[in-house]
Amino acid sequence: MGALSNRKITLKILFPISTFLVFLLSPCLAGNVPANFVFGDSLVDAGNNNYIVSLSKANYIPNGIDFGKPTGRYTNGRTIVDIIGELCFFLLSLLLDSVCHRFFELMGMLISFVLLLLNFLPPGQKVGFKDFTPPYLAPTTVGDVVLKGVNYASGGGGILNFTGKIFGGRINLDAQLDNFANTRQDMISRIGAPAALKLLQRSLFSVTIGSNDFINNYLTPILSAAEQKLVSPQTFVGTMISRFRLQLTRLYSLGARMIVVANVGPIGCIPFQRDTTPGAGDDCASLPNQMAQLFNAQLKSLVAELSTSLEGSKFVYADVYRIVDDVIQNYESFGFENANSSCCYIAGRFGGLIPCGPPSKVCSDRSKYVFWDPYHPSDAANEILATRLLGGDSDDIWPMNIRQLIQS
Repeated sequence: MGALSNRKITLKILFPISTFLVFLLSPCLAGNVPANFVFGDSLVDAGNNNYIVSLSKANYIPNGIDFGKPTGRYTNGRTIVDIIGELCFFLLSLLLDSVCHRFFELMGMLISFVLLLLNFLPPGQKVGFKDFTPPYLAPTTVGDVVLKGVNYASGGGGILNFTGKIFGGRINLDAQLDNFANTRQDMISRIGAPAALKLLQRSLFSVTIGSNDFINNYLTPILSAAEQKLVSPQTFVGTMISRFRLQLTRLYSLGARMIVVANVGPIGCIPFQRDTTPGAGDDCASLPNQMAQLFNAQLKSLVAELSTSLEGSKFVYADVYRIVDDVIQNYESFGFENANSSCCYIAGRFGGLIPCGPPSKVCSDRSKYVFWDPYHPSDAANEILATRLLGGDSDDIWPMNIRQLIQS
């Protein structure tokens, strides 16, 4: 029997079972997280840069190869927030240690079987592409759609407004917050202020930003040489933290209460930095990682400070650096064969010198590569990140994981 026939049979089995489960669990799902709002850079951009004039775009092949077409995502398939938002992971997170679980304990084996089958479906077919949080600038992100969440992230965007200037168009965090303020007003006009504010208080917010402030600002080859002589790494990081404090406080003032803040990953280990720092040999570039660690230490303190000072807030610190570093250091134990090179490549020892595009070659098995292109993780790596942020311990995400956050 062919693979296509197997898939058809699987879908015939899944449809009635999953529909029944969603019907039964819908009160639990709706009661926990009514909407998902995403802020950040290309790590979580779902296509906003498709609609602006920018050199930073991903709406061309082979990006999105596992969706069957480019979507504007800077990877072969899903971003971290796509995966976190998928139904199969929400079912797992909401059933464990929840009131719903007590009612459906006897269905546990059935649910596990369904989730196992779901994992064999390709990206985008688990709940359907349309169910991912839509980009703010998409013409279809209007009306009642915004009540379920919006993605404001933009490739090339940063905490500082100068960041990403080399790309021309990009939506930095201040502008993303302006866009969210517009969405918030639209929600108020649509369902009234009390209902809108209640919805926002129960919604999940995530902010994944900061990498570009180093890669495409302070550490930009040649262009940043003068700034590096005038501004110390400590001063630059201090400026980032000061600005980020104001931005996160503004997000709170606009109604957000459950906010996941991701730190900056080991950017010295991305293929781009490996190829532009040949003196590092087979090792990661040290300065980018040192700056990321300097920023992350202060960011964790900022998250703790805001959780204390902003009444009713629940800020969570996601240690992306630790998780990605773990994957890179122990890549074989995670099922990868390559942890330092781009799956989508054109030039460079590590495939990091030229962005992924139509002239690129693509590795034979994308699931075996940690990095999709010179800058971004593959779908397979994003799945590990998402899973550990959903259910990881306090070393991965502090003071609680996302499952615990949405149940709190």
